[in-house]
Amino acid sequence: MDTLRFDNRFVNELPGDPDRSNRRRQVQGAAWSAAAPTPVAGPALVAHAHEVAALVGIAEPDVQSAAFARVFGGNALLPGMAPYAACYGGHQFGNWAGQLGDGRAMSLGEVVNAAGARWELQLKGAGPTPYSRTADGRAVLRSSIREFLCSEAMHHLGVPTTRALSLVSTGDSVVRDMFYNGNAAPEPGAIVCRVAPSFIRFGNFEILAARDDLALMAQLVDFTIDRDFPELAGIADATERRVAWFADVCERTAHMIVHWMRVGFVHGVMNTDNMSILGLTIDYGPYGWLDNFDPTWTPNTTDASTRRYRFGQQPAIAQWNLVRLAEAIAPLFESGDVLQSALERFGDVYMAEYEAMNAAKFGFVVRGDAEQLLVREGFALLYEAEVDYTLFFRALGEIGDTLPADNPIGVLGDVFYDDAKREAKADALNAWLYRWHTLVSTHGRSAAERRVAMHAVNPRYVLRNYLAQQAIDAATDGDASLVQTLLEVMRRPYDDQPEYAHFAARRPEWARVKAGCSMLSCSS
Repeated sequence: MDTLRFDNRFVNELPGDPDRSNRRRQVQGAAWSAAAPTPVAGPALVAHAHEVAALVGIAEPDVQSAAFARVFGGNALLPGMAPYAACYGGHQFGNWAGQLGDGRAMSLGEVVNAAGARWELQLKGAGPTPYSRTADGRAVLRSSIREFLCSEAMHHLGVPTTRALSLVSTGDSVVRDMFYNGNAAPEPGAIVCRVAPSFIRFGNFEILAARDDLALMAQLVDFTIDRDFPELAGIADATERRVAWFADVCERTAHMIVHWMRVGFVHGVMNTDNMSILGLTIDYGPYGWLDNFDPTWTPNTTDASTRRYRFGQQPAIAQWNLVRLAEAIAPLFESGDVLQSALERFGDVYMAEYEAMNAAKFGFVVRGDAEQLLVREGFALLYEAEVDYTLFFRALGEIGDTLPADNPIGVLGDVFYDDAKREAKADALNAWLYRWHTLVSTHGRSAAERRVAMHAVNPRYVLRNYLAQQAIDAATDGDASLVQTLLEVMRRPYDDQPEYAHFAARRPEWARVKAGCSMLSCSS
């Protein structure tokens, strides 16, 4: 690992906080503050993603060494690492929250691998930083397992995301009030190493706008373009280049949200400080996956009353967040109007990709009025009959050249969560299936070709909350084997994997209300 090459452009090219202490404070005129991981009692590797190790340039024998656990557990630094915490603000649940910053995350440095690709390594849960406010900067095993597994599961699903290199237990206890009910208790601690080309967020720009620090704002925008959007370097005019950059951010964000909707992912905390400038899914907190299709569902207990971040609201929230980013950078332009056409790219790209995605999920080659009507009616029936989102589309893709003459919904299998709702909607579902089958059969593909195409966009496996919770419960008791197994299963989410078929089952009834299996808090 000592051969890793760090160039650390963020800290080398952007102004840092001259105060090198770890005291909590408001940081002015700086993009980052120096930070150092706080050593832990007994760092031990729980799991790692070998693909990510290869991306970074770490050989498998090095991963298995004691030195790896020390470095990625926060007890040692490699030559060239320059750890820091970034300064940013954000809108949380629609309200400006002021300075936030990396309160329990710190970047170790930027690795440039043998192929010239840049990967920033960031520890989450490695101790306090100047942005920790009253918190301890630590993370517990349960939230760390969820972040580690979901980062990799999302990547293999084809969703733009940050990655996860490693999950390291610390040997220390961390006190958390999991339900925010006054019953704090010690839990095992852990640290995840997150990996991405960049961890810059919308909030990095918002904090500078709030402080009217336009000089640093311009510097940060140009730095971000130069480092993270090199394809825009050929645009000579600075204004045109910055507008093109914002348009690219809008398009990437739209692309990301379409993929969330495709696989039934609900982020749960779409605050502006949790929005990546690269259009990557970032900050896996109280996320969740749709079991029964419900556009109003949110996995976040904090959001239970307003459901601001519910599944069906995610496109609108992404656009709202982009408007906040546009407002932040607008002072860099003679007229904020120049950003409007770029902002409109989000809606244009999202609608085009969303319609194409839905057509693919339903097996349609064309997107005419009849197809779009069946899509809308299909989603309505999934909601009314309480049908499992993932299992329904997988079963739909399995339908062959004919449908049974009697009760065709039987071919869907065990996709219903409520027998009474199934019976109430049986006739409507049967009629819909006949219409769907008749229409999709006119699209010029055989059933076998349709199956391949539909299974390529409709996963067999997603990281349902109850599966993650089972892995957490076992790991808390000292058995991390289910973490390893789920990591392996989620590497091939579109394959049937008969030996792991039980991981594709719909949510068991016991998991409907069990803590961690449906809604979750932000406590970690």
